[in-house]
Parts: sequence; C-alpha cells; structure tokens
Amino acid sequence: MDTRPIWIREPLGILAEGAGGGVVVRGNRIEELVPSGGRPSDPDPMVFDASTHVVLPGLINTHHHFYQTLTRAVASAIDQPLFGWLTTLYPFWARVTPDSLDAAATLALAELLLSGCTTTTDHHYVFAPGLEQAIDIEIAAARRLGIRVMVTRGSMNRSQRDGGLPPDSVVQDEDTILADSERLITRYHQTGADASVQVALAPCSPFSVTTSLMKSSAELAARHGVRLHTHLAETADEDQFCQAMHGCRPLDYLEQCGWLHDKVWVAHGVHFDATEMTRLARAGVAVTHCPCSNQILGSGHCPVCDMEAAGVRIGLGVDGSASNNASNLMQEIRAAFLLQRGRYGVEHVSHRDALRWATTGSAACIGRPELGVISAGAPADLALFRLDELRFSGAGDPLAALVLCGAHHADRVMVGGRWVVEHGAIPGLDLPALLRRHAAAARSLVMA
Repeated sequence: MDTRPIWIREPLGILAEGAGGGVVVRGNRIEELVPSGGRPSDPDPMVFDASTHVVLPGLINTHHHFYQTLTRAVASAIDQPLFGWLTTLYPFWARVTPDSLDAAATLALAELLLSGCTTTTDHHYVFAPGLEQAIDIEIAAARRLGIRVMVTRGSMNRSQRDGGLPPDSVVQDEDTILADSERLITRYHQTGADASVQVALAPCSPFSVTTSLMKSSAELAARHGVRLHTHLAETADEDQFCQAMHGCRPLDYLEQCGWLHDKVWVAHGVHFDATEMTRLARAGVAVTHCPCSNQILGSGHCPVCDMEAAGVRIGLGVDGSASNNASNLMQEIRAAFLLQRGRYGVEHVSHRDALRWATTGSAACIGRPELGVISAGAPADLALFRLDELRFSGAGDPLAALVLCGAHHADRVMVGGRWVVEHGAIPGLDLPALLRRHAAAARSLVMA
C-alpha cells in the first residue's frame, strides 16, 4: 500500500489563501498548502493533476429530510403553502417503509455527494409503525457511501387531536422518543475532528411537539453534550400558531423551553425581527438558510445580511426534497447568492459569501469548526469541479464561475483523505439500479 502523501497540484482555482500550488493530503488530513510556484515539503508525493479543477472545501448541508425524495413534485402539494403542503403529504409519509427509506436516504446522499457535499445533516421526524429504526437505516446508508453525517433525531408528539398539525399515525409518545434518542446517542455519536457520525436531537416544530418534549429534549442533549435543532420562524402561520397556542412569538417560546444557547441551530429564520436577531447572536444560536424551499413554498426571504450584521452565524441547507425538490448543495449556493443579492444588492453579496455560507457558516451551525476549510491540519474533505461544460465556456474567474454559471456536479470528492466520487461517479454504487428501486418506492407510496 502506497503511504505517500497526495499532492493535489496547481488547481485552476482554490478557495484558500496561499494555496495556488495546491494542497498536500496525508492520511485523513490536509498536511500542507503549497503556494503558487512552490513544491511540497515531501520530496516524493503522489500527484493528482488539478490543473483543470476548481477546488473547494467539502460543502456542508445543515438541513434536509432524506425521506422526502420519495414525494418530489406530488401534484396535490405543488401549489400549497407550508401548512397545506404538510397536511397533504403527511398521509403519504405515513406509508414510508424501511426499504423505501433506505432507497430515499441512499439517493439523497448520492445526490449530495455528487454536488460536492462531504458532510450533511438529516432531520427525520416521521416514525410511523414499522419505521422505528429509521435513524439506523440512514446511518448505514451514509457509511456505505462514505459521507459524514449528523443525524438529527426528529420527533413529533402533538397530533391533530392535541391541536397540532400532523395526524395521529406519524407521532410517538414522549417516553418512546426520549428512550430512542438516548439509544442513538449512546450507540452512534462520535466526538472529535475525525467524527463521521454524530447525533443531535430535533423536535420538529412548535406546531408538532409539546412544551414538555421540547424541554426534555434540551435536558437530554445537555446531559450528553449533543446539539439541538428545529424548524423556527419559517412562516407567518407559525407565528400565529405560537401566539394562539403559547401566547408568544416562536423565539420567545424557544427561550422558555431552554433552547436559547450556542448548541442550537434552527432552520429557516425567515420571520425574525431585528430585536430577535440580536438575541440569537447574543445566545450563539445559528440559522440555516434554505432559499429554494422558502421560495417554492412562498414562505418569504431569510434576511441573511441583516442577521450576519447582528452577529448571527448563517449556514446553508437544501431542506427536504419535497419542498426544494432537489438535494444539490451547489445549486443551493447559487440560489442563496441570487436571492440575497436581489434583496441586498451587488455591494453586499458576492459569490464568496454564498460559498462561505455552505462551508465555514454551515460548519458553525453544526459545531464542527474544523470542517469547511482548506488549511493545514484540517480533515481532508475536498470537492473538485471541472469547468468543461457548455455553461462555463468563456468564464474568467474560476471560483465565481462555479456560482455564477451554475455548477451542479462535482468531478471528484474526497472525505477524510479518501476519494468517494471519481470522474463524476460514486465508486461501487449502481446508480441505474438505485434509480429503479427509488422510483418504484416513490410510485408505491403515492399511488397506494
């Protein structure tokens, strides 16, 4: 076995300072950045010629629902706002089986990897009878493909009979939820810079869980030192629900439940006001921006620049494939860039901002500051893109071209020093067979 380091030599472009000559990877770490015209310290590295590639840190997706790849573009849900969209799709989701979830998770993870994503979260909260091992299934799929994952053990225990939104068939009781949450943390959660599987706790939303579960989840997370995640401030309907049910706005409710601290990140953040942004920043709560989902559901626009000006950390998420209808993080970067530039103007948003949200910003959301960067000592998580498609012809700045011209498919992806995408494909994955299995599972779900 060749133990020499790999020199990813002289890339066409790279998102790192002082690395025009490339990067050196030894084992699972970046050992060295090579300046333009320089050579590695090791006299005899293996060489990967990157002269036709743009190199990014591995992208990080901080909000998703893998199972929703089974219900993309369902006709009855297409033109619905969030609450109507959810109530339309809950009956379909109640029929997800272990086999269909495996197909959904595998397909979502493959799509993410091929878009340059090396670390992803998933927020699974639908536990119909027979799907009690859902998180185990997702972790097994992630391990097969070689992607880092932070599974967020979602939960719903407030059904329609209790004044919530989900039907009785997809909720669990609090004791079951907490017991399984502790089981998953104990069995799977890893710590340290090399962690490939982590677990967080993620009661779904203010309109689908009880206050007791919110507080108990926070206490359990604190005991085990894991993070917390939920949907918050996504729609005006959510604001109205919180006012009617809890007598306060969503952020006030979060604070009452013991969630306003730096081990929390929330998805969406569309409807925070200026005072709430200051409170989020002071507490260290991070926010995941989900531009495609918010636009498709008509939920509004996350005020990213205002939140960053207040000191809030911003990451990026593709959200569920039934609202976004895609699991492509490079496409999400472009969507975030366009949406926020349209809101704030060219002087306030650049392509580098959008790339930052999906790298160091997302790393901050999940408490992994060692990820999302190309620096000596960092994990060797890298995404390499070629600019040889029609959409890139004539492009000048290679990094800008990825965002402005709409890159969507990585040629090479490395996780922990190991190539998990080569020549635009995932080694060992029979993609046609996966597509057939996934399509059949989706048809059976919607047509049943």
